Amino acid sequence: MTVHIGANPGDIAETVLLPGDPLRAKWAAETFLDDPVCVNETRGMLGFTGTWKGYRVTIHGSGMGMPSLSIYANELITEFGAKTLIRIGSAGGMQPQVKLRDVVLAMTSTTLSTPSRGILKELNYAPCADFELLLAAHAAASKLDCDTHVGGIYSSDVFYDERPDLNEQMTRHGVLAVEMEAAELYILAARHKCRALAVLTISDHLQTGEALPSDQRQSSFSDMVEIALEAAFS
Repeated sequence: MTVHIGANPGDIAETVLLPGDPLRAKWAAETFLDDPVCVNETRGMLGFTGTWKGYRVTIHGSGMGMPSLSIYANELITEFGAKTLIRIGSAGGMQPQVKLRDVVLAMTSTTLSTPSRGILKELNYAPCADFELLLAAHAAASKLDCDTHVGGIYSSDVFYDERPDLNEQMTRHGVLAVEMEAAELYILAARHKCRALAVLTISDHLQTGEALPSDQRQSSFSDMVEIALEAAFS
């Protein structure tokens, strides 16, 4: 048990899926896991452990933004022994070929700042995904009827961004999508010798202004969860 995770020793699996929304963690656990048990509800951040095809899996909310994710990922790794951490979440498309409902596998994540900035200081560290997870996720995605993109994303430290010039340069340099957590997750995984990947579903688009209606998001997110599970145990 930690300050933010009320689980007991052994409650958390070595493989953890991390949606930002705790209610999405509940939905994913009830949809994809056998016999899911709620192992954390401290501060309303829900976590569930069950099995998928016989493998133990925890699906735990991370909250919104890198500071929140950093708290949960740090505790999951250092106090509960998590070894594989896969972010599953939504993202905004930044390239014309990246459409709504597409899946993006984040090879790298660019950012202006993360909670690890104080440790890295002047170093412009380049956080990246675990290659074996990335490869397995791409193989899993190829079996599903969904369009998939692999490349760099942007992890923003603000939601209400007022930097159209920055968005323009990221689009110019091939950044596929924007979200708010992956860069810090990748840095923490590197620091603690863990595996990490972000599997993202495009829910809206910065160029076109399109957005998925809420009633269509759940079915679109199913592919993302399935890809993450297949990748974790390939």
